Amino acid sequence: MGFGRRAAGSGRLGDKHPALHDLVYRELKQAILRGELKPGDRLIEDRLAEDLGVSRNPVREAIRTLSSEGLVEVASRRGAQVVRRDSRDAGEAIEVRALLEAHNARLAARHGNPQVLKRAVAVLEKGQAVLQSGKLAGLVDLNAQFHAALAEAGNNRLLGELLATLRARSALFFSPDAPHRQERNWVEHAAILNAIVAGDENLAAELAMQHILQAGADRLEILAQQDAASRSDELAASQEKRGEGRKRQRQDAGSVLGKPARKRARQPVAE
Repeated sequence: MGFGRRAAGSGRLGDKHPALHDLVYRELKQAILRGELKPGDRLIEDRLAEDLGVSRNPVREAIRTLSSEGLVEVASRRGAQVVRRDSRDAGEAIEVRALLEAHNARLAARHGNPQVLKRAVAVLEKGQAVLQSGKLAGLVDLNAQFHAALAEAGNNRLLGELLATLRARSALFFSPDAPHRQERNWVEHAAILNAIVAGDENLAAELAMQHILQAGADRLEILAQQDAASRSDELAASQEKRGEGRKRQRQDAGSVLGKPARKRARQPVAE
């Protein structure tokens, strides 16, 4: 059997194993969403390649993909770093996503595809089980799967593509921060899905919009608290630095004033 031929039914290697750059992309994206890589952190290809045990090429491709999703920004001098978002960016993304998610939920309730909704129910049950286990890190991927299933249930390819792009760009605003918010997320997920399964378009749209707006508002509150704490720390550090500078100035002035003046050497008088 030649190298390119495999046993019947076994499939090709490339069909079973995702591309290496895709694995690196997923790993880096999860690290960003979990907060292991924070806004402003630099993504150094050599270091990441060594940490992940891969060459630089898949790391470079993964960074390029993350940049297209708005999670990473690449500058000619600074290189790649995790993107920084302000409250205005977050607010705009939340508003647009809420509108699109609401319309998608309406379409999902209208079409009522039983096979797709069955997959959404399965993801919901997994999410609830992970939530009960207390392992919140697993909810990031399940949350993405749940919303992807709803997008498929909407049966509108263009809307699905827009939502996929927007979800990627707004992922940082909805990353897990507190267990109570995660618990509310999955309670709200269940309510949205129940409305969709029941075919109630208006209720499904309303619940989907409220879910995004409320989750976004909670996230904005956390960002505001973090910004306030950061500014407070920066102010305290600046005041401490100025205080140390004044102290050194006083010490320098005291040492100069306390030092006896040097006697001038007598010049020989010419005879």
